[in-house]
Amino acid sequence: MIESTDDILTEGAGGAGTAPRAKTPPPPQVWPTLRARDARALIRFLVDAFGFEETAVYGEGALVAHAELAWPEGGGIMLGSVRDGDADDKWALRPGTFGAYVVTADPDAVHARAKAAGAEITTGLHETDYGSRDFAALDPEGNHWSFGTYPGEAR
Repeated sequence: MIESTDDILTEGAGGAGTAPRAKTPPPPQVWPTLRARDARALIRFLVDAFGFEETAVYGEGALVAHAELAWPEGGGIMLGSVRDGDADDKWALRPGTFGAYVVTADPDAVHARAKAAGAEITTGLHETDYGSRDFAALDPEGNHWSFGTYPGEAR
């Protein structure tokens, strides 16, 4: 019987024969949220085209009540199915209105992956005047995604 989250174990990073380690949540971060007309298709696209990692999906059939996609370099997004006509929906976000800048050490690899998966590239790879290498793309829902090396100003 599991009595605490400390009792939930996974196989160690070294594979078989290594000591198991406890799963721990990531440190506090900002996780933007969005809604989608076809959340399951958007999840597949974001995983296949950009390299997000599917970490949780809750819902039945076509409905996604909650999903989490982690960005391998830190942070991630949360998303779910749009709930048209639900007067009690307190988080009524319109599909296709989301935009995000995603920091990556290798925008060329993400760009190549996105192109290979059929993403609509809206701005090709380029160097910015602030020292970043960026590109931008749309997902099938019409959301805007920028990827680049700019990590933000030092604090």
